[in-house]
Amino acid sequence: MVNYLIVIFAVTLIYFASAERLATYVRLIAVQGLMLCGIAVLELKEVNLINLLFIVAETLFFKAMILPYLLNRILRRSGVTRVHRQAMPGFYLLLLSIAGLFISVSLATILVNPFINTIYLAISLFTLYTGLLLIVTHQLILSHLIGFLVVENAVFFFSLAMGSEMPMFINIGLLLDLFVGALILGFFGLKLKPHTNELTMLKD
Repeated sequence: MVNYLIVIFAVTLIYFASAERLATYVRLIAVQGLMLCGIAVLELKEVNLINLLFIVAETLFFKAMILPYLLNRILRRSGVTRVHRQAMPGFYLLLLSIAGLFISVSLATILVNPFINTIYLAISLFTLYTGLLLIVTHQLILSHLIGFLVVENAVFFFSLAMGSEMPMFINIGLLLDLFVGALILGFFGLKLKPHTNELTMLKD
């Protein structure tokens, strides 16, 4: 079951490359939150009420519900609905995304370690790659915001790669994930004013 969720998560990362509407990005973030919730719950080796409630609150409540709501609110305030016209065409982004998937799998195979889950390492590298790809190839600050949130999901998978046997290690990763998400939304997203979301409009 976990493998199916990981595959779906990887598909959402590839879909980021071909999506042209920012609302689609928000829906993908919500789907990723659902996938992270399922993966984290299924991977817990020591299930207790505190860990379970903490994981469900951080992934299902925060990532799948609160984040999409706040992102949609930011989209409405900014008045932007589509990816910037000067962003890299979706076809090239799709090719780069697929290439990144192969590179991530290759690196995870090379860095194989008995203490690290290779599958989670591969998906975490691919998630990191996708987030950075969105940041580098798009000009809208909103796209950068979503890219940072995708990078944040990579932190979650890195913690799973090394801590599936240690629930407390996963909890630390979740706390960092939650802190970074709140920091990004608070200082980078909610203060965004209408029609000032293009980096080309920033002055030195």
